[in-house]
Amino acid sequence: MLTGYALHGLGKEALLLFEEMCESGAEVDGSTLACLLSACSHGGLVDQGYYCFESMVPLYGVMATVEHHSCMVDLLGHSGCLNEAEDVINSMWCKPDVSVWMDLLSTCRINGDVQMAERAAAQILELDPENSLTFVLLSNIYAASRKWDSSTNL
Repeated sequence: MLTGYALHGLGKEALLLFEEMCESGAEVDGSTLACLLSACSHGGLVDQGYYCFESMVPLYGVMATVEHHSCMVDLLGHSGCLNEAEDVINSMWCKPDVSVWMDLLSTCRINGDVQMAERAAAQILELDPENSLTFVLLSNIYAASRKWDSSTNL
């Protein structure tokens, strides 16, 4: 149900269901929290998502995985908080993978942040030099910013 709410952008409904689950004694695990973070992201619930993320260890004993961090990057990036999203990546206890950096790059496209997009793309290409989507996204970001020479060169 949490995943269904997340896919349909019903973050508030997901939070209510999560509260009911906790009150009924249901076990909260990493998958449950990832679904809840995704619901917050798709519902634009930044404060609630941030609270959930920060509460993972103290309230539920769950260490954040790459997937949880990716949800937070998506949540913050779609809300225009790109610096905070990059801070989440830089503070990860585990090594960020391509998916986390790709989330940041995608939200840079939405927000038109060329400099951060270049940093994210550099990280992606360091991890996966053959990732063609990186070139496409970065070229689109350049084009949207009317940086035609950079887009063409890429």
